[in-house]
Amino acid sequence: MEFLFDTSQLNKYSTQSGVYLMKNREGLVLYVGKAKNVRQRVKQYFIPGRDGRFMVPYLVSQVATIDTIIVHSEKEALLLENTLIKQHKPKYNALLKDDKTYLAIKIPRKHMWPSLQIVRIKGKASDDALYFGPYTSAMAARNTVDLLQRLFPLRQCSDAEFVRRTRPCILYDLKRCIAPCVGKCTEEEYKGHVDRTIAFLKGETKEVIQQLEVAMLKYADALEFEQAALYQKTIQQIEKTVQKQHVDIPYGGDSDMIGLYREADEVNLCQMFVRGGKLTGSRIFSFSNAAQENAEIIESFLLQHYDQQTAPPKEILLAEPVEDASVIEEILSNLHSTKIAVHYPQRGSKRNLVALAAINAKTAFHQAKDAAAIKEKTLFQLQEHLRLLRYPKRIECFDNSHLGGTELVSVMIAFTEGFKDSARYRTYKITKALAGDDYGAMREVLLRRYQRGKDENDLPDLVIIDGGKGHLNMALEIFKELNIVSVDVIALAKEESRHDKGITQEQIFLPNVKDPILLKRNSPVLFLLQEIRDEAHRFAINFQKKQRSKKLVRSTVDDIPGIGPVKKRALLVHLGSVKAMKEASIEELCHVPGISRSNAETIRAYFADNLK
Repeated sequence: MEFLFDTSQLNKYSTQSGVYLMKNREGLVLYVGKAKNVRQRVKQYFIPGRDGRFMVPYLVSQVATIDTIIVHSEKEALLLENTLIKQHKPKYNALLKDDKTYLAIKIPRKHMWPSLQIVRIKGKASDDALYFGPYTSAMAARNTVDLLQRLFPLRQCSDAEFVRRTRPCILYDLKRCIAPCVGKCTEEEYKGHVDRTIAFLKGETKEVIQQLEVAMLKYADALEFEQAALYQKTIQQIEKTVQKQHVDIPYGGDSDMIGLYREADEVNLCQMFVRGGKLTGSRIFSFSNAAQENAEIIESFLLQHYDQQTAPPKEILLAEPVEDASVIEEILSNLHSTKIAVHYPQRGSKRNLVALAAINAKTAFHQAKDAAAIKEKTLFQLQEHLRLLRYPKRIECFDNSHLGGTELVSVMIAFTEGFKDSARYRTYKITKALAGDDYGAMREVLLRRYQRGKDENDLPDLVIIDGGKGHLNMALEIFKELNIVSVDVIALAKEESRHDKGITQEQIFLPNVKDPILLKRNSPVLFLLQEIRDEAHRFAINFQKKQRSKKLVRSTVDDIPGIGPVKKRALLVHLGSVKAMKEASIEELCHVPGISRSNAETIRAYFADNLK
């Protein structure tokens, strides 16, 4: 096998520890690796049969140059490798994309009367609060918060509502809140509920029950039997919940289990969570074109993923051994200022858990492959049924949305290989002169999208227009005008209801075909087209609502003398809404950061004049 790389240079590399960067002719970094002996490791890539990894032949066939950076220790090599992978995003490294978000329960640290909040975190969370999670679904997070709100009566109102309230809300009567907003409890009493909530989220249910029992006996001794009964009910609810949620894990604490499954260069990694001794969920991470060995992928994942975590577990258990576990322990422990252990259990209950993580990685891998195979079959059927010239690998769909002919907007959504491709979604504001002109708006958007697509060689295989024959003909004129012949175009519309049917059917309009095509109601092709069209509707309506909301805020707030963008934002953040701003007193407005008494009087006068 011939190489672009001059293999005679291999003996000139250092035998010390370091990092190597493999680049192509254009200088693009294809792969970053580390080694205790750089020369020996790099040589292995070019000796036939020495490195059996599936992607290595594809990698080395493209390598033109190899740069090296020599370091003093394995720890430095690991850190540098991680930094370079993040910086260069090499094609053949397992790169953890930073667009994943996760749900967590947040408890603010600095607020005198903190409340539970469900937040979605991307990357590293701020350190001004405690975070518990991650939760794998919004339902799981909401169920947890609902349980906690039944057990521990913390406030549920917003900060703005908390400031305005002058009497308790109905939650106080339902025993779901102890009304700190109007002084129905002491700060110490409220803090006790907060501390017990935190302990419960940490899995310290025994300690919580002991605290509640002490409080119950205290109220009973003071002959305050109603309060004692409330604590007794809470204890019973916790004991029932713990019994219901119990999972047979013979040790407590917080741990993550990392399992991996691989076929050739496609890798699935499963992260399972144990929190407070209970198995609470899992996440799947997928990597393609991975030239790294399994242990290297796990090492890379640990450094990339836990670098972003706000509160990592005390223990990370691996289904496969990694050579630099002790070094990774040191790096993560220093990063988070707490001891984090990284283990490869070989027997016992912990081994069973990491084996379960590996099974989940394999199951998810084959489920995804099955789903992809089904989508591929459906796309071939779509090409056949609609007589398309091209296999519809990428589909783009357009839809307009308006309110009574006003606030007209348009959107484009994309599906790649039959799945949503939200990174390609686009929104378009329509020229005001075209308000109410659905055809004109669609024409403007198609010209904007495909003139640019033609210039950048970024065209889809199939374009779907939401509309009838007229919309299709208009779109075909645009593509003819732009001299684009490599894109299929169809239109999708609902058939007007017929008395002999009583229900509507989807009509598919094709170029140069007089009558629309009607697919069977159980056709997978029809389901896919409806999924695409419904997603375009959803995205268009949401965008249109946002535009209306912005216009409402602009018309009601931006005309207030002396209130610029900074003060407007402060008012909305502090008070929560324009309605709350209208109802706020001068004293309440003065509590908003940056709002002077003069500003507050101007705001009150403005709304008083405009509400007449």
